Amino acid sequence: MLTQEQNDRITRVGPGTPMGELMRRYWHPIAAAAELDERPTKAVRVLGEDLVLYKDKSGTLGLIERFCPHRRVDLSYGIPEEHGLRCMYHGWMMDETGQCIEQPFEETVHPDGRFKEKVKVAGYPVQELGGLIFAYMGPAPVPLLPNYDILAQREGVLREAFIAVVPCNWVQCMENSVDPVHLEWLHGVYGAHRAKLEGRRDAVAESLAIYDRHKEIGFDEFERGIIKRRVYGNTTKESPKWSVGHPLLFPNILQQGGGGRYFFQYRTPIDDTHTWHVEITSYWFPEDIEVPEQDTVPYTNIALKTSDGYWRSDDTMAQDHAAWILQGPIMDRSAERLGESDRGLILYRKMLDEQAAVVEDGAEPLNVIRDPAENVMIHVPQEGWGKLGRTSDIDEVARYGSTLKPLIVDLLTQTSYVQQHNATA
Repeated sequence: MLTQEQNDRITRVGPGTPMGELMRRYWHPIAAAAELDERPTKAVRVLGEDLVLYKDKSGTLGLIERFCPHRRVDLSYGIPEEHGLRCMYHGWMMDETGQCIEQPFEETVHPDGRFKEKVKVAGYPVQELGGLIFAYMGPAPVPLLPNYDILAQREGVLREAFIAVVPCNWVQCMENSVDPVHLEWLHGVYGAHRAKLEGRRDAVAESLAIYDRHKEIGFDEFERGIIKRRVYGNTTKESPKWSVGHPLLFPNILQQGGGGRYFFQYRTPIDDTHTWHVEITSYWFPEDIEVPEQDTVPYTNIALKTSDGYWRSDDTMAQDHAAWILQGPIMDRSAERLGESDRGLILYRKMLDEQAAVVEDGAEPLNVIRDPAENVMIHVPQEGWGKLGRTSDIDEVARYGSTLKPLIVDLLTQTSYVQQHNATA
């Protein structure tokens, strides 16, 4: 268990808090890029700060304080111009750095005045990668946006994003990533239980509940975070689930997948009691498939509740969401009683505390990238790495209502590679 003071230290993310200062040393996804194609401004709240994300008419992205410095109007209703965002109330315009660059009436009255030069709001760097828009809200110099292959690989890959605003603190979302044993219970026993109550069959959940009980779990720190390992079902330590494992990339990314489908789950703190959760999924095709280049990465907003008001439980992501939310807005870790299955989350909490102390001492925390040579294309090994091989692989594609499923089916069934593998299956 943690004391209340220790719990506050690892969960609170506002400006000036230990964890808030640590999290501001990293790039965080804040929107799907396609959202700004639909509407060029978006109100966002990140690390407890109210901001507006926008794309101006030149295509430049900006992330600035949400409220106009003149009369405090919400700039998410502003007008994108060629080189900035104009307030619709009196026409003041800010650029992507937050600097005021136009004050129409003031400039008419005082043509030689320099008032606008004295007006500036917060502005943060933003970049697009892999269909997501990332923000950096920390001090200069700005580190490199990590070029992970799951985001950056262009040839032979399709991507889509699944998004939810989860009403709970980001740490309980992350602790789930180093808690292997919940697989057989939440996604197995409970998944099968809910399926039966709802009059449907969930063969995967039934299998997990009966066969895939954990025998051993292990965790190792590495240069980017934590590797989670496990032996369950009929696997052994020779299995990739132990020998390779899958990584938690510090501070707030779970890397997961297999069989040609790989994804990051980002848990971006909106504030202390809400998390922007995005799964960016990439589908890797065999070399003999000509994969069309994506102009736009589609996204889906995931519903958290059923029509009758209950938390959804009909897929693994919904079950995770429900478990995190049911721990409360900020889990009371002073009341918990931890066991042997909790070694991973104890390690993760320790890592958070230690890396916050690193920042407090004025040093660089774990997994901040500054060397361009290191950032050409970053591959982090995980269990099950490979390409989409059989048409049966598309069963996993449909888990959250994939918009890409028809295209993926069409691409896979055209190839001799898949046909040969199906013939020997």
